[in-house]
Amino acid sequence: MRDYINATVGFEKLAAATETPTKSLMRMFGPSGNPQARNLFGALGYLQEQAGVRFHVESSPR
Repeated sequence: MRDYINATVGFEKLAAATETPTKSLMRMFGPSGNPQARNLFGALGYLQEQAGVRFHVESSPR
């Protein structure tokens, strides 16, 4: 995810859009990152908008 952010919008633009400090985002998407759901979904939502895609999760049939 970190590579994707660097290759597309960059951490500074993502930080401005999500109102999250750049360093916090870099830690969140680092190897030992452990983001809060609010921060993770905020970042993913912005990245989806920029890429023009929408993630969809559904359960698999049993």
